[in-house]
Amino acid sequence: MRKRYLDNIRWAVVVVVVVYHVFYMYNAEGVLGGLGKITKLDVQYYDLFLYIVYPWLMPVLFLVSGVCTRLALEKMPDREYFKSRTTKLLVPGTVGLFVFQFIQGWISIKLGGGFDTMEVPGAVKYLIMALSGQGVLWYIQLLWVLTALLLLIRKLEKDRLWTRCGRIGIAGIALLALPVWGAAQVLNTPVVVVYRFGFYGLVFLLGYFVFSHDETIELLKRYFIPLLLAAVALGIAFCAVYFGQNYADAPVNRTPLFVAYAWFGSLAILGGAAKYADLETAFTRWMGARSFGLYVFHYLGVSAVALFLAKPGLVPPALAYLLSLIAGFAVGYLLNALISRLPFFRWAVLGIKKERKHV
Repeated sequence: MRKRYLDNIRWAVVVVVVVYHVFYMYNAEGVLGGLGKITKLDVQYYDLFLYIVYPWLMPVLFLVSGVCTRLALEKMPDREYFKSRTTKLLVPGTVGLFVFQFIQGWISIKLGGGFDTMEVPGAVKYLIMALSGQGVLWYIQLLWVLTALLLLIRKLEKDRLWTRCGRIGIAGIALLALPVWGAAQVLNTPVVVVYRFGFYGLVFLLGYFVFSHDETIELLKRYFIPLLLAAVALGIAFCAVYFGQNYADAPVNRTPLFVAYAWFGSLAILGGAAKYADLETAFTRWMGARSFGLYVFHYLGVSAVALFLAKPGLVPPALAYLLSLIAGFAVGYLLNALISRLPFFRWAVLGIKKERKHV
């Protein structure tokens, strides 16, 4: 039986990602990558939204990805699964950069004024644009690497570790925050700080080994209220201590408070969704079927509004926020509908294999 709550977590988190990137684009907290502050406010208190969602936003996706990987590997051979993941993750994260995402790279460079001083041949400029167009694709690139690593681990542990992890109690689940904090200190890439192989890697593996057990999910459902209260308390403390600092980089994103909030926030979301959102409707089906495309394309809409309207000051700040939000969803869904129907592009950009016609 399909676990619908996992599908619902994924599309709901992608919706939050779109909203997050609107606030991120115009943030006043020193987090690089967007346009930056466009208001005249001394303090943008609504930037608290960034601090509220960022710590758990991607960890919960990696946690769910680990669970889904286990469920998928129970139904298909490792080799077949790896092949499908390569098509769905690696192809859009590499080939897609040169086929489509170089457009995002051009917008990102223009936002930062990079072309003003860039005097290089056209071929080199195209290469820079393609590499700069990775944007949100870091998640699928990292997920492919972690999947390949997991398949190697599976050959060695042969479900012995997986079986033992199914006997963990709620205290053990809570204490996993300690090794997760340790993992957050290692394998962090410089400059491009989102590639946190230690932090996201361990969360992904815990999703596979621990939270793919029905007994573990039942524990999260039973203790949902305490987990939620812990997450809320940690979130309030995190915002109070670190608001105004760069939450996405060291040292903040490696602190015990950041990791504890990320961990208990992820547990609360997983347990709450399993308890209250294990369902399917026409709406959730529609959202789930388009969540990957929305994730891949939404930032193009958000950043295009920032470049063409907000940066030259053609619209007031409030309207820039609103138009960026609308464009994030509109461009995401429209490009998904268009490119998913185009031969070659749907494979290169969205990882959609050509369907074989059976006679």
